[in-house]
Amino acid sequence: MAALPPYASTGQKVWHYSYLAICAAIFFFLIAPILIIIPLSFNAENFFTFTPEMLALDPEGYSTKHYRDFFTNPDWQVPLWNSLKIAPVATFLSVALGTLAAIGLSQPHVPFRRAIMAILISPMIVPLIISAAGMYFFYSRIGLQGTYWGVVLAHAALGIPFVIITVTATLVGFDRSLTRAAANLGAGPVRTFFKVQMPLILPGVVSGGLFAFITSFDEVVVVLFVGSAGQKTLPWQMFTGLREQISPTILAAATVLISISVVLLVTLEVLRRRSERLRGMSPG
Repeated sequence: MAALPPYASTGQKVWHYSYLAICAAIFFFLIAPILIIIPLSFNAENFFTFTPEMLALDPEGYSTKHYRDFFTNPDWQVPLWNSLKIAPVATFLSVALGTLAAIGLSQPHVPFRRAIMAILISPMIVPLIISAAGMYFFYSRIGLQGTYWGVVLAHAALGIPFVIITVTATLVGFDRSLTRAAANLGAGPVRTFFKVQMPLILPGVVSGGLFAFITSFDEVVVVLFVGSAGQKTLPWQMFTGLREQISPTILAAATVLISISVVLLVTLEVLRRRSERLRGMSPG
């Protein structure tokens, strides 16, 4: 945020600092629960609370035993590997289908573009419980309920809207004369796409893919409906652990997920700045 000019009035200064205080309060309200989870995951005791030793910063009050349990206990490792098997495939399908949909809907001659776009991004708007119930009844009829591919397709459906939105935003500044020039030089549609169009929209494609991956890796409601015990994911295991047994290992798992999300969000910001540089904009 830009600094106040020296000639700012008293009212402008009051509004400026009030605005900063409100933003700081909102940021603290959003980030405080996450910051509390991280130190709690190093609790030496099997409690969801800060012990006197932890508050006194006594090394005896801290331990990595919950992380050791997370990385060695089959009850956690199996769901983790299930998530790692489901999320990449769902992300690939989301990126492939979402990118093609965004490119197609960016063409001015496509009829009913707005209606089609609204339908494709509806999984972002419709409550997850409704989507999950609909997927359950539909997949039950076609034999996909409780299968690996059923969960993958469900997560892909949830990730496609993110890819469509990010790729569509990238296509806004795309110079279509480049594709026409490639066609005039003899390049076919496929070659033009991979050699000309894809390098320029790649930041949007990767950003959408990262959002789709996060959505799949963190999703729990849909997998409860369309999955089975064989497709139990990490969020499902965390949800079950909260219901059946309050184990601090859940906090270690949550910290791992937070770390993954932070890395992906930093990657998104780097890609955003790169995209703006490619489009001749100054990162802001």
